[in-house]
Amino acid sequence: MEPIREAFVTGADRGVGFALVKGLLAKGYKVWAGQFAESNVDLQELQGEHGEWHRLLRLDISNAENVRQAIEAISAETDRIDLLINNGAILGDIASTVQNELDFEKMETVYRGVNTLGALRMSSGLIDFILNSTDKLIMNISSEAGSIGASNRASWYAYCMSKAALNMRSKLIHNQISPQGGKVLFVHPGHVQTWMQRKLDASGVLTPGQSAEHILRLVEQRLSPEWTDSALSLIDNNGDTLPW
Repeated sequence: MEPIREAFVTGADRGVGFALVKGLLAKGYKVWAGQFAESNVDLQELQGEHGEWHRLLRLDISNAENVRQAIEAISAETDRIDLLINNGAILGDIASTVQNELDFEKMETVYRGVNTLGALRMSSGLIDFILNSTDKLIMNISSEAGSIGASNRASWYAYCMSKAALNMRSKLIHNQISPQGGKVLFVHPGHVQTWMQRKLDASGVLTPGQSAEHILRLVEQRLSPEWTDSALSLIDNNGDTLPW
């Protein structure tokens, strides 16, 4: 029997993260799900359906001690993670421009606390688990908002800057682990109907489930033995290359 793959998904409470957890469980992965909220009925129901294949962990990626505790819990059961999906992110203020009063403290929470250093904190903490696995894949959920070449916004400061930094971080990790067989993907998930603005963005053209389906298809392609392209690029949910 082929060894069961193990995956870790941050920001699993709802939206794309929750859909990724469901999709990975359906594909036979054992999934560690990072849950930010104190309780989540949907994740708990999913755990009830899948038992030991679905592990829930309270996780605030902006908190170094909380991340350490989560990794300690993982190490009690396994020494490998085949797939890390850094999905956890927050949006912040998307209205203010340089001509408005900017809340720099809140911007730092988005930029440093969660989207940029939070995801790096997870990659760093789990890197030995990843390199000890068969697939050795880190998937970073980025955004077209992080593309400098395609940028036409005049606001969204914290989010755009954090995703641009995430893209650079992806490149730096790629440079380090690719000689060791490690792989990195970073993908724009599409315009998804999510709750990142604290209300449903009904203008999204994709449901979280549709976005997750596309993302997991990209994962399968990257893990295929036929995949020979080692170049790193920002891609959208259809696999098309976006400018950095």
